Amino acid sequence: QVTLVESGGGLVQAGGSLRLSCVVSQPGRIFSSHIMGWFRQAPGREREFVAAIRWGAGTRYYSDSVKGRFTISRISAENTVYLQMDSLKPGDTAVYFCGKTTKSDFAMAIAYEYWGQGTQVTVSS
Repeated sequence: QVTLVESGGGLVQAGGSLRLSCVVSQPGRIFSSHIMGWFRQAPGREREFVAAIRWGAGTRYYSDSVKGRFTISRISAENTVYLQMDSLKPGDTAVYFCGKTTKSDFAMAIAYEYWGQGTQVTVSS
């Protein structure tokens, strides 16, 4: 049984920062080829790719909309992935989800086998 639990969301003013966490619980270790991703979903919109990290090598991927503002990282020993969000904008307001995939098309939500319950991020202007 694989479970993902996100935390760290909240209300912040534009220009502020938040750090999201996602703890992965599963039997055995997370394989180096697995990928952890962060997505977000605003009301009435599809789930949108934000960032991803390859578990073993730590290779990072970002959407153009967050590149330079958000940083994804992981601590392997804690089975935890983080999303540091700086210079937040009202357009970043959404529910943020972390997911886990073994597939290569990590920017597609359909590729993910496991999801957390989501954490709300609200950025006020």
